[in-house]
Amino acid sequence: MTGPLAHVRVLDLSRVLAGPWAGQMLADLGAEVIKVERPGAGDDTRGWGPPFLKDEAGNDTAEAAYYLSANRGKRSVTIDFTQPQGQELVRKLAADADVVIENFKVGGLKKYGLDYASLKAVNPSLVYCSITGFGQDGPYAHRAGYDFMIQGMGGLMSLTGAPDGAPGAEPMKVGVAITDIFTGMYATSAILAALSYKERTGEGQHIDMALLDVQVATLANQAMNYLAGGMVPKRLGNAHPNIVPYQAFQTADGYIILAVGNDGQFARFCAVAGQPELAQDARYATNRARVQNRDELVPQIAELIRACPSAFWLESLEAAGVPCGPINTLDQVFADPQVIHRGLKVSVPHPTAGHVDLVASPMKFSATPVAYDRAPPTLGQDTDAVLQGLGLAADEVERLRQAGIV
Repeated sequence: MTGPLAHVRVLDLSRVLAGPWAGQMLADLGAEVIKVERPGAGDDTRGWGPPFLKDEAGNDTAEAAYYLSANRGKRSVTIDFTQPQGQELVRKLAADADVVIENFKVGGLKKYGLDYASLKAVNPSLVYCSITGFGQDGPYAHRAGYDFMIQGMGGLMSLTGAPDGAPGAEPMKVGVAITDIFTGMYATSAILAALSYKERTGEGQHIDMALLDVQVATLANQAMNYLAGGMVPKRLGNAHPNIVPYQAFQTADGYIILAVGNDGQFARFCAVAGQPELAQDARYATNRARVQNRDELVPQIAELIRACPSAFWLESLEAAGVPCGPINTLDQVFADPQVIHRGLKVSVPHPTAGHVDLVASPMKFSATPVAYDRAPPTLGQDTDAVLQGLGLAADEVERLRQAGIV
């Protein structure tokens, strides 16, 4: 391993998305990430298909696409830590780890002796990251939390979807589990900060990450619109609460996004649209005025844009320096020349499928580039190697396997 975290070992006890996403980011950064899974079953997402990865003959493997999205770069070890022998194996792994990631219910690992206090006793410098729906304390701490629920409870769905009165109007979730992903990213940042503190002081610590906390924190300008302005933001469809025009518009043959960010860009848009006088109108000359007069301006822009095909607008507005773009389907995304140039699809050797195409990390380093040399592991792929690395003989590992411990 050659990444910036090649000196770091991570024990990943998490499953589904938020925790595994953090583990995958650390693996991308070069850390050795050991994923502990249930014998015979593994991470829940292994079965969340179809689709499943195909082998070279076109047959389904056991690897669901969902699982593949969050587990590259890791090693998989199967251990049943509901049993005392399994608990001891996990404690041995934790004793030699820098980081533990877990997303069990509050207190769920204490009965196995795998909670922070128990593992700190064997490894005082351990950075232990717990990810839950609502955090380690508070009136909801005992509840299970799922991304969809948290998008609703944390306010995101109240901001997403067509406005009241429009066709199909209802609160809408984001099309990917964005709260889980953001929680994984925040957890990664917190782990890196805790590792920096550990390197200076030798002290580990417990990180308490909650999906609800993250969802509220990532409301960003919308939260501040409420806190500063006192008005509860409402759903605006694809429109922006603070910038106009900044939304999707229908063209003669499809849709484009028009993302005007300042008054100069608006003037250039009006010139391209053949209506330069709009930019001189006091009702529309500044962004503040355009936001205040949104209901009058947007229908005029919509009528102008419907008159010409998407290609005209994309070419003309790009040439004029007005931000705009298409609304791509995923096949169009991965065929886009910029996406291809940036290498956002990578092919990695896979033990049962021959190879697997994965989405690349967006992190690009000049000195320590991300290495794509380890596909998401098959269930228990590394059990023997990791346990023998703890000092267990091959016959001991086999006895544990026969007993259902690994």
